[in-house]
Amino acid sequence: MSRRVLVTGASGLLGGAVASLLAAKGHSVRTFQRGPLALPGHGAPIESVRASVADPAAVARAVDGVDAVLHLAAKVSITGDWSEFEATNIGGTRTLLAAARAAGVRDFVFVSSPSVAHFGASIAGEGAGPADPDRAHGHYARSKAAAELLALAEDSPAFRVTAIRPHVVWGPGDTQLVERVLERARAGRLPLLSHGAALIDTTYIDNAAAAIVRGLERMDHAHGQALVVTNGQPRPVGELIAGICTAAGVAPPSRSVPGWLARNAGSAIERLWDAAGRHGWVHDEPPMTRFLAEQLSTAHWFDQRHTRAVLDWRPEVTIEEGLQRLAAHYRAG
Repeated sequence: MSRRVLVTGASGLLGGAVASLLAAKGHSVRTFQRGPLALPGHGAPIESVRASVADPAAVARAVDGVDAVLHLAAKVSITGDWSEFEATNIGGTRTLLAAARAAGVRDFVFVSSPSVAHFGASIAGEGAGPADPDRAHGHYARSKAAAELLALAEDSPAFRVTAIRPHVVWGPGDTQLVERVLERARAGRLPLLSHGAALIDTTYIDNAAAAIVRGLERMDHAHGQALVVTNGQPRPVGELIAGICTAAGVAPPSRSVPGWLARNAGSAIERLWDAAGRHGWVHDEPPMTRFLAEQLSTAHWFDQRHTRAVLDWRPEVTIEEGLQRLAAHYRAG
């Protein structure tokens, strides 16, 4: 059944993939994002609106006439002022929820992150733990945790809400993970932490987009829940980094640093970077943060049985095929 769907954050890799998939399935899609939109020209036509989720009037116009919202817009960074994360990730979500309810929207998919329930220790084969903004690490994770709680608190028979947490999404065109890995590897600034032995799971872009759309299609079963989505193929982080580097023709890192040392150093670097940023001395991201060190040195992989049962879904693209697609992307220039 064709639906009228609003997709926020569609200028990002994942948001664009979700909007394209919905259009390919024949849905009427309206996108809402701050940046320009460039999507493949297949499927149903896509209406594009450029604005911020922090603008209540623009949000009200965006939800007018739609019956479902897939909310991906967010500030995603390992640094930055808390006020920026709070305004976009928490305030923007609150504004969108209120506007959607007022407009009579039936279904709301909040795209979250497993980091909302990652508190620094390893996660090995667990499900989606409860989001906790007080214990999550880093401004991004804390703000997404608060936003997820806001969203799920609105769930009701008349306004159904689910939270989908895709874990470490990557693929061709990815600037959040792939390009950062390659940039740091080229510059020799990407050490392996504890020999890259930590076991982690990731999600290829096509699988992440399909799971999010499936959350909307299976709202009868998914509403009121948070579901972690991954490829279900845990790998040592060093192996994944090497695969990404090899796909792009970049020498993989070989130098190892103890994880505990990187975590402590990350905390110190964050403080220095914040101070330097306030004085205008730096404008880029620090080479290491505590959150990044935790992600690279602790296990985080998840039991996918409940997610797959609720969504009636399985990922179609394996890590191996994803790396082949990534290599083809870089060969094509």
